Amino acid sequence: MAANPQSSLSGLARALVQKGALSEKDAQTIQDEAVASGASFVEHLIASRQMSDRDVAEFTAQTFGFPLLDLSAVDPDYLPVKLIDDKLMGTRRVLPLLQRGNRIFVAFSDPTNRTTYDEIKFQTGLMVDPIVVEDNKLGTVLAKVLQNTDTTLSNLVTEEIGAELAEAVSEPEPDMTIEVDDAPVVKYIQKILLDAINSGASDIHFEPYEKYYRVRYRQDGVLYEIAQPPLAIKEKIASRIKVISKLDISEKRVPQDGRMKLVLSKSRAIDFRVSTLPTLFGEKIVMRILDPTSATLGIEALGYEPDQKAQLLHAIERPYGMVLVTGPTGSGKTVSLYTCLNMLNKPGINISTAEDPAEINLPGINQVNVNDKAGLTFAAALKSFLRQDPDIIMVGEIRDIETSEIAIKAAQTGHLVLSTLHTNDAPTTLTRLLNMGIAPFNIASSVILITAQRLARRLCSHCRQPSQIPPEALLRAGFKEADLDGSWTPYHAVGCDVCKNTGYKGRVGIYQVMPISEDINRIIMKNGDAIDIAEQAQREGVRDLRQSGLLKVKQGLTSLEEIEAVTNE
Repeated sequence: MAANPQSSLSGLARALVQKGALSEKDAQTIQDEAVASGASFVEHLIASRQMSDRDVAEFTAQTFGFPLLDLSAVDPDYLPVKLIDDKLMGTRRVLPLLQRGNRIFVAFSDPTNRTTYDEIKFQTGLMVDPIVVEDNKLGTVLAKVLQNTDTTLSNLVTEEIGAELAEAVSEPEPDMTIEVDDAPVVKYIQKILLDAINSGASDIHFEPYEKYYRVRYRQDGVLYEIAQPPLAIKEKIASRIKVISKLDISEKRVPQDGRMKLVLSKSRAIDFRVSTLPTLFGEKIVMRILDPTSATLGIEALGYEPDQKAQLLHAIERPYGMVLVTGPTGSGKTVSLYTCLNMLNKPGINISTAEDPAEINLPGINQVNVNDKAGLTFAAALKSFLRQDPDIIMVGEIRDIETSEIAIKAAQTGHLVLSTLHTNDAPTTLTRLLNMGIAPFNIASSVILITAQRLARRLCSHCRQPSQIPPEALLRAGFKEADLDGSWTPYHAVGCDVCKNTGYKGRVGIYQVMPISEDINRIIMKNGDAIDIAEQAQREGVRDLRQSGLLKVKQGLTSLEEIEAVTNE
């Protein structure tokens, strides 16, 4: 099948279509998924099970005329890994094999991305000769190489800080004489931050206890301990973080909140939201990693099903009304709202947001941090917005009746209002508004769509295995008899070097998208409860969170165990 000249396919994807190894539709779908998730085309192609690692490597080598190498015959200890930065190796999936003169031989699973050549050439100053390898073997060797070349946190403590702590342990420093620019501590903290970003962590916890001090990362919603630095440096670590976050280092009796920015390159900077909390044995510090790229991934990357995506897009394109996003803390509500705002952010639109605090900076949008102590509450910010000629308003959270009444008034008077509530699902959101004291008529005339969401861990595509689950267990989980037709296979987590033996890598959103229909409005007007609304939503084809999660199981994106855990109401 010949590729359409107007097709957006490029490199390996286009070659596969031209040679008839892949349909253009499949290639486009795989490429779109790869772009949305930030992974490589080859990874998604292999995960789709349309071609094996070996088939892809042989096709690539033969089609583009590059040498093919079996990486299992290479000893990682003898590779010139210092020539290429760890971050570049990890993000671009490349591995230096040999330097000869002014040339460097580099292993690729997809050597068609010319941008990667330029990045390697810029970094090394060498001409790049590509060598094709199998993607699974490349992932395994990369994991070992990056683990070996990376200075571990424990080694860093032992080598750089240990010698200086001998006196500190026996003779603690006075609080006000802490040297917050202590070079080893600075380097140690920088190492923790960079490792957290590279590993995809969402939060970093610095936790002091009576007899030890630990650092934990939250990855894919789960906390993992990654280091236990010496207890004697807990004050230095806390003071250094507070200095760069513009917090008061002399105040240790009350919680503080701040922000800091880590510049990675000219085009990328990561913000951290910093929170301190006095505990029995020192200040616990939690840093939330705020990556601006999460708001620009596009709605395709969030995990909405096609019908849910269409309903959400239709709602946010309306000129007025209220769209509510609900779910517990850490369910991805902020990213969903920011993604919608990013899509609506156009030169002819005035957008204002009231947040506590603003997590991600979005150029072109007027973002306001609420400050209850200064009197700048959500309600006060909303009142001010209405005098600022807005088109779209985003309220970080509806917490009280005053905020909800102003938001509903704005939605009724020609503004699109986006906001969040902490409820379990979409139907209970409407009864929550009723319980807050909002009149049924105002709810029915303003709310146009509610989406409830959760985040489930995504199965690692390199090591997931088919799972033999009895039909009775599938039926108990919520599947219907018609679903057990043998056309799909459930998978379970295994664990490998790529996913650090967790069996999961990344997360996928699970959604209940409920447009407010005329029938649901009638139930609201009659003071119906959440059960009545949920039953009507089911009749209208709205999937609840468990049903949406089971759909992800059928698609092989996550495991049944994970869905039962995150949707166990």
